Amino acid sequence: MERISKTNYYLDIAQTVASRSTCLRRMYGAIIVKNDVIVSTGYCGAPRGRQNCSDMGYCLREKMNIPRGERYEMCRSVHSEANAIIAAPRELMLGATMYQACIDVSTGGLAVDIDSCQMCKKLVINSGIETVIYRNTPDTFRIAQVSDWIADDDSLGKIGY
Repeated sequence: MERISKTNYYLDIAQTVASRSTCLRRMYGAIIVKNDVIVSTGYCGAPRGRQNCSDMGYCLREKMNIPRGERYEMCRSVHSEANAIIAAPRELMLGATMYQACIDVSTGGLAVDIDSCQMCKKLVINSGIETVIYRNTPDTFRIAQVSDWIADDDSLGKIGY
């Protein structure tokens, strides 16, 4: 039996975390890892104490025909990156890696070519996380260096989610 790579091991965990998401469009999961230790996890869901879209049975952005990548202030959910960052102490995020996976609710399969939205990229930059790894398929992924986001201000305007 061939041993799974460390990257895919962490991406599998991020994908499992994504299955807790309450978003009716895309179920994102994120984990933050430093020195081979999981520091924090996060998935998309409404702020504590508020109803989730899955509980209400509709997505407000979808109901208003808001396209993907626009008007995130209308989203009920706190994104997976934000939830993982909120739950982690800053000193454990400095130099860490975030792993992300996304399940497309309409197909039940993995969403490919995912990216963090502009708001979450800013949070990741300020958290001190060094690298973000996005799952494309069960075996492939894309690596983003946060330093590239800092160097290229245009990347903060790129459409994600």
